[in-house]
This record gives sequence, C-alpha cells and structure tokens, in this order.
Amino acid sequence: MQELEKLYKEIQPKIFAFFYIKVQDRSIAEELTQDVFYQAVKGFHSFSGKSTLKTWIFSIANNRLKTYYRSKKYARSLNEKMTLQTEQHQISPEESFIHKEEYYRLQTHLEQLRPSLREIVILRLYGELSFKEIGELVSQSENYVRLAFHRAKIKLKKEMREKDE
Repeated sequence: MQELEKLYKEIQPKIFAFFYIKVQDRSIAEELTQDVFYQAVKGFHSFSGKSTLKTWIFSIANNRLKTYYRSKKYARSLNEKMTLQTEQHQISPEESFIHKEEYYRLQTHLEQLRPSLREIVILRLYGELSFKEIGELVSQSENYVRLAFHRAKIKLKKEMREKDE
C-alpha cells in the first residue's frame, strides 16, 4: 500500500492529463482521477503483479473512461460544452486564441489517426507511459508500440507542416 501512495504522487498528474485530454473538462478529469485511485486502493489486494503498478492503474483509468463515456453524465457534459462558452483565465485574448488554435489543430490531427494509434499517442504524450507499459495496455509488443508511435509522430508533423504552408 505504501508503494501505491508513492506512485500516486508520481502518476496522479499523468492520469489527470490522460483524462483531461479526453474529456476537456478540468472538474470531470479531477473526479475521474480520484475515482481511479479510489478503485486502485479498494482493489489493491487483487493486484497480481503481472504488470507494473503504473500499468495496472492506467488500465483502471482506461476502464473508468469507458464507463464514463457510457454514462448519462457524459452526454450532459457534452451538451453543456456545445451550448455554453467556457470562461477565459486571465490571459490576453490573443494568447487565448493562439493557445486554442494550436490545441485544436493538434486535436484535429489526432482525431484523424485511427483509434488504436490515437490511443498509443495519447498514452505516450499525456500519460507519459513507457512503450512497454503502453504495449501491455493495448495488448501489443513494445516494438509494435514504439514503431506505431514513431510513424504517428512523423505523420502528425507532416500534416501540421502542410497546413502551415
């Protein structure tokens, strides 16, 4: 259990980032992150050690996200996002516009990747997982994940450069 507490401090921001990039809402991402660690503590006795603790927690996060997507709460949240504008946080309108533009460009290009490849990229960039850990989560070899990430990165760079020209 002490190992889980130590890992919490290291991995909590990564789990939060994983959720935030998926749901685009800080409070929901925080809630989902808390749920993951609650489930991890509650189910720690069932951790078999077949994977790393970090991978096990990310698999809990992945399952929690799927449950969230199936929930009515997600549908309400999505509807609210489409009808209400979010408040700006003490940055100039120009900075806000540039930040949003860059973020949406990356999101747009990420969405164009096939789902399995998108998942690898998100787990690597936002979850900061190793290729081995991602491989365990997506049931692929470490080399497959490494190669898929490399190809996706090249594709994203190329597409984003083409849009700049």
